[in-house]
Amino acid sequence: MIRAWRSALVLADVLSLLAVITSVATADNTQVAQIKTVSGQAAIVRNGARIAAKIGDPLYEKDTIETGADGSIGITFIDNTVMSSGPNSQIVLEDYKFNSSNFKGSMLTDMKRGTVSMVSGDIARSSPGAMKVKTPTAILAVRGTRFVIEVKP
Repeated sequence: MIRAWRSALVLADVLSLLAVITSVATADNTQVAQIKTVSGQAAIVRNGARIAAKIGDPLYEKDTIETGADGSIGITFIDNTVMSSGPNSQIVLEDYKFNSSNFKGSMLTDMKRGTVSMVSGDIARSSPGAMKVKTPTAILAVRGTRFVIEVKP
């Protein structure tokens, strides 16, 4: 009886520890966007793993979006920002914060190569300049609502 009781306590401790670890991991991996369209070769690189992009896939801070020679991808962020990327693109979702109760936040996208078209959402509307796109030669603070960028190799 005592052995069963100790085993139950150990099991309860292990389950509690797993619940804490899971909640911490979930807090760090909040979904920031979702893939809405995919055509041709497109992938998400997350924690070193390359995943074929599919409609409905969630995106997280630090994810890298890559498209092949025939690829394109359309993404909608939780603040309603819409991003479309064309062939041979590589874009890192470097930093993304958004508070839906007051529409404040910040966004930094690191565009390594390719093309991107964006229609800004609530972040840029509520805090002009809080949405930024980094390229190999400049950092752009977004104040408008629609723009296109091309980074050539």
